[in-house]
Amino acid sequence: MTALRKALLPLMFGVVMVGAAARTGHGWALAAAAAALAAVAVGIWWRPAAGVAVALTVLTVVLAAPAPLDTTLAGLSATAYLVTRHDAATVPTMTAAVAFATVTAVVVAVPIEVPWLPLVAPLVLLAAYLLALRPYLR
Repeated sequence: MTALRKALLPLMFGVVMVGAAARTGHGWALAAAAAALAAVAVGIWWRPAAGVAVALTVLTVVLAAPAPLDTTLAGLSATAYLVTRHDAATVPTMTAAVAFATVTAVVVAVPIEVPWLPLVAPLVLLAAYLLALRPYLR
């Protein structure tokens, strides 16, 4: 990866990440977004600032309460930002991120009322967690 692409690609993903989170924000949300943009800029030279930028973007999402698809775009951009910033972009990583964002977008777009889902969701999450830990328990 050339030096320009190495700095420009994460910068673009970082700007999209913050922009999607702060699109409907005002007041403190815009202050958090400005701090996140500053951390994205600093993240070009100092890698730990990338994590701070993502944390500030999460704060922006909490304060601005954007639409669910804006939050999905911010999350996908945050993943791409961190992966490209730390030079860890692989096909499986990006495929999983895009697939997760697609599933999230479909779940948000299709309104389904399932009254028993809150009762089953913790058990499904526990099963997925145990399944993910299975290789490490041997």
